[in-house]
Amino acid sequence: MKILFSILVGTLAGFHAVLAQSPVKIAVVGLTHSHVHWILGREDIGDVEIVGIVESNEDLARRFTARHGLSMDLVYPSMEALFSAVSPEAVTAFGSIYEHLEVVQACAPRGIHVMVEKPLAVSNAHAREMAALARKHGIHLLTNYETTWYASNHEVKKQVSDPAVIGPLRRVVINDGHEGPMEIGVNQEFLDWLTDPVLNGGGAVIDFGCYGANLMTWLMNGQKPLSVTAELKQIKPDIYPKVDDEATILLEYPETQGVIQASWNWPFSRKDMEVYGKTGYFLAKNNTQMVSRTAGERSESIRQLPERPYPFDDPFSYLAAVVRGKVEVKPTDLSSLENNLVVVEILEAAMESAAKGQRIYLK
Repeated sequence: MKILFSILVGTLAGFHAVLAQSPVKIAVVGLTHSHVHWILGREDIGDVEIVGIVESNEDLARRFTARHGLSMDLVYPSMEALFSAVSPEAVTAFGSIYEHLEVVQACAPRGIHVMVEKPLAVSNAHAREMAALARKHGIHLLTNYETTWYASNHEVKKQVSDPAVIGPLRRVVINDGHEGPMEIGVNQEFLDWLTDPVLNGGGAVIDFGCYGANLMTWLMNGQKPLSVTAELKQIKPDIYPKVDDEATILLEYPETQGVIQASWNWPFSRKDMEVYGKTGYFLAKNNTQMVSRTAGERSESIRQLPERPYPFDDPFSYLAAVVRGKVEVKPTDLSSLENNLVVVEILEAAMESAAKGQRIYLK
């Protein structure tokens, strides 16, 4: 009862904080990434206000605005047209990964904060330029992952941060993916760039390998792996002729091994994580379910966790809190620029490893 009361009090405090501040003016740049429905269909709780949408594909813009009851008056054909009409405080990017650099190039000199959908960039070259622009102009450059908002992942991190619980980390296995973008029926505009090796940077290795690289870097407190070894496959070349649809990435640390299994071939969608220590393990099964077994326990324990409190429950409340200075982004955080620069380095090394058939050592 006390726990329930504390959760209720915390939630109410969060909403009172929202009401006490003006909403952060946000522009949505790009509609081709289907994750954009997350913000377009988000309940209005007063923390953010969409002041503009950039999308050159008028048909796509009409479909999505109609679906969510938004006015086409919000839509602009380019970022230049948007910025000449409105002054957003932050931008959320929902175009191709290749376009992330262009968004930061346009926003950073204007002092506009940016949140991109995962991963940060298609390459180290893009990522480094984006980081340099963000630092030069003093903007926040965040990367959003669905798994950042999973209560189970944060509980696992809390538990393994105490070496007395299961001892040092030995092995982490992170599984992400689904049956395939074509198979699950993503819209054509999304599919066109998601399966393009330039616009997405790769296939499943980028689309889902980034989740594992992000979580692993977080669990390791920002530490880079010593080396990256990867195998990429085209199990369905008839459907995905230009990119991989199956990726296994091994990350070597001094005393820990990370295994990232990213796939467009799972029988069902999944985003789960297994963390093994010397004397026990924790499994984050989904957003709120955690399974564990530690020393002295004769069987597994299953915990159903409450969802994370505001503003750590979704990317846009978090972005608003960061912009307003209510939340500090630490270098080791999941959304941080520092973490996501390592993510891109891991993904690029994975692609190189698979192409050369050898282990790649990171500098």
